[in-house]
Amino acid sequence: MKTEKIILASASPRRRELLHQIGLETEVLPSRIEEKPTATQPEEVVEELSRQKCLDVAGRVQENGVVLGADTVVALDGKIMGKPGSAGQAAEMLKSLQGRSHQVFTGVTLAEVRKGRIVRQETFSERTEVFLFPMTEEEIEAYILSGEPFDKAGAYGIQGSFARHVESIEGDYNNVVGLPVAAVYQRLKKWQPELTDMSEADS
Repeated sequence: MKTEKIILASASPRRRELLHQIGLETEVLPSRIEEKPTATQPEEVVEELSRQKCLDVAGRVQENGVVLGADTVVALDGKIMGKPGSAGQAAEMLKSLQGRSHQVFTGVTLAEVRKGRIVRQETFSERTEVFLFPMTEEEIEAYILSGEPFDKAGAYGIQGSFARHVESIEGDYNNVVGLPVAAVYQRLKKWQPELTDMSEADS
């Protein structure tokens, strides 16, 4: 698919790698907003935050392109789990998740910008159910010592060594990594033929 420049309103290297994986090159322009959701349900929270991030960056973009904002949370029994601030918090999160299922929600907002003006936007969210094997205290401690949990919602990254503890998933694996790129691709396809190569758009 030929598309305009994708401006990623996130500094997440994982999201940029996922977009690159499906052939979408990006420019990174992280959002500067303070995240303060008013919603309480996980799917509504991620949609709201993705919209805030996207519109913050879209308001600063002057060239033509598509701004993508995203937000991912881990939820257990309807309660959102953020990123652990300490080894103790990481241990508590992992103990609560092990041996059962939880949900990962990612909200995405796409905004098409033309000459500094938003001409079209769409917000959606994806949900993936993740089932974990039981973990021993030694396994939890070893994973925390690896350093992987500390920049990740729910204190784990499915694409790292934690994969050994994942029994199964229902839904999009990439959604758990941080971005449901297939859903993003399908929505961008619907925006064709307007979303063409920059050289064609400017000709």
